Amino acid sequence: MLRRRLLMIAAAALVVGALALPLWEIRLVAPQYPEGLGFRIHASNVVGIKPNDLQSINGLNHYIGMKPIHADLIPELRWIPWIVIGLALAGLAAAWRASRGAVGAWLAAVVVLGTAGLWDFRSWEYDYGHNLDMENAIIVVPGMSYQPPLLGSKQLLNFTATSLPASGAFALGAAFLLGVGALVMPGGPGSRKARRTRLHPALAQGPA
Repeated sequence: MLRRRLLMIAAAALVVGALALPLWEIRLVAPQYPEGLGFRIHASNVVGIKPNDLQSINGLNHYIGMKPIHADLIPELRWIPWIVIGLALAGLAAAWRASRGAVGAWLAAVVVLGTAGLWDFRSWEYDYGHNLDMENAIIVVPGMSYQPPLLGSKQLLNFTATSLPASGAFALGAAFLLGVGALVMPGGPGSRKARRTRLHPALAQGPA
């Protein structure tokens, strides 16, 4: 039971740590930008990989009618931190209970919320790459869309866009693996041995 609690406390700590780390990263490389441009998406903000990257990307986006990338224009960034904090608190509650049921419920919540987050991110990418301001675009390519990939690389005009999880996503993944370890760990109030001991205390003493 103690080891299960310690694993869940460590998992909750990793979830909280993800708030200070980037969750996702998108990089753009082109002949005129051999060093590349890019930005990182945090739980509550979007920042350039290099100091002027985000400003340069928004300048390029203006030419093809894409929306600027600003944290204020992404409403999800206002409530994602609260979801992450809620997951951390739920992890601590599972640590306090130290039962397989509580840990399993926490893991299920991580899967559901993680899947919803990826779906929402993909929807944002679709809107970002398809809903263009053609009236004010300087460069118009009929039938062209600029949706970045969810995962991996994709050619967009003369840019290669690469989208990958960042350190915060890996921290959340490590927290999930710790939760799996806590789930499969034997013992605890919900284990078969514990139930048998409660029902038949004599069994815990063994043969006389």
